[in-house]
Amino acid sequence: MLGYLILTAVIVFIAVIAVRTARFAPKAQPQLSGETYDFDKDAAVDALRQLVQCKTISYNDHSQEDDREFEKLISLLPGLYPHVFDVCSFNQLPDRALLLRWPGKNPGDPAVLMAHYDVVPVNEENWEKPPFAGIIEDGILWGRGTLDTKVTFNGVFSAANYLIGQGFQPENDIYFAFSGGEEVNGKGAPNIVQYFIDHDIHPAMVVDEGGAVVENVFPGVKHPCGLIGIAEKGMMNAQFRTVSAGGHASAPKPHTPVGVLSAACKRVEDHPFQAHIEGPAAQMFDTLGRYSTLLYRVIFANMWCFGWVIDLLGRTSGGEMNALVRTTVAFTQMEGSSARNVIPPEAKMVANMRLNPADSIASALEYLKKTVKNDAVEITALEFFEPSPVSETNCTAWDKVASAVASTWRGCIVSPYLMVQCSDSRHYGKISNHVYRFSAMDMTAEERATIHGNNERIRLESIAKAVEFYIRLMKQC
Repeated sequence: MLGYLILTAVIVFIAVIAVRTARFAPKAQPQLSGETYDFDKDAAVDALRQLVQCKTISYNDHSQEDDREFEKLISLLPGLYPHVFDVCSFNQLPDRALLLRWPGKNPGDPAVLMAHYDVVPVNEENWEKPPFAGIIEDGILWGRGTLDTKVTFNGVFSAANYLIGQGFQPENDIYFAFSGGEEVNGKGAPNIVQYFIDHDIHPAMVVDEGGAVVENVFPGVKHPCGLIGIAEKGMMNAQFRTVSAGGHASAPKPHTPVGVLSAACKRVEDHPFQAHIEGPAAQMFDTLGRYSTLLYRVIFANMWCFGWVIDLLGRTSGGEMNALVRTTVAFTQMEGSSARNVIPPEAKMVANMRLNPADSIASALEYLKKTVKNDAVEITALEFFEPSPVSETNCTAWDKVASAVASTWRGCIVSPYLMVQCSDSRHYGKISNHVYRFSAMDMTAEERATIHGNNERIRLESIAKAVEFYIRLMKQC
């Protein structure tokens, strides 16, 4: 009798798995626009080339920055995009924040299109081409900032310049919000958000850098994927510190401060944070998993049963999939004695953490302390900010962004995802729940690797596609 019951349970289990997998078919994709736009692609390329030639490098030590280069870029804008400056108001707010308003036909909540025009430092000797020369060769524009994010800065301006020249006016206001200090977590974007708060402005949609159209990033999916971030992880630099009496290294105790911290590091790395297959991650699995191969469809259609597989793969291999589902910890700095033969009276190490939306600064610190299990190790938060709120996807604002992506890169699967890096858009969570993160490009893995690295460059057709995306988006505003 027991055998029959077990057999029946097994059959029912398999049937449930099979039925759920069979029903796990692709969802309806966004509505496509058939319009085409005859804008000046060469002008868009040349404008970006001139922006790249401005060495707008941000440093945490602002004394290293060259204000003249930032001013040079700003001074170029009216000449590069004359129609924009004929129609839009232009405000320069503190901390290199630029805010333009394109008046709409009717009152109503506006759209906000964002980018940043500062860039990270370069090691010029490691570049194949000079990073600020704006060299164009073989259909490629070389330079720091081409991808991050002067291409979208230029895309927004070029699209608006084209549409204004065609006599187009949006239904509601569109704001162009640009920061000159995003790379160092500057105050430009918060100043713009405060401007909106002070003027009782409630954005109906905010679009900033984030995902892109990419391939081979999701198990079993061969289609290009247009990933739109609906949230971003928080960040915390956690400091681990321990002290001792110091002394000569010739007669050490069983565990030196460096050894104590090393043991703490190993415990944290051996006990990753809990996986959270919910929110943006769940929406991504539910969208892209339907296009996957059979084995993966079985897993993604039955996460209630097979979620542990994703957890296990993340724990053992790390990488992007792991970062999507849990808070990550990367130990990046360690400091001990200034002399090779002296036991340090104090040792410190720092872990850069990216917080899953299900976690918080407080809960992450508590988890670290419970995991280390050593009161001699003091754990404190240095720089930090909480994960962003999760934006809606079942709404008009999402539909507009998704349609612009799908219409510009036809054949891609549009999906929500969780952005694991940081952007200025996190500041907008307090005034809008329609904040979307999409860098208007299709990028190869090789191109993505040049962001913040050597030989950053962009294909000329990608520059034009960015403009096309923003034209499609603005026409819906």
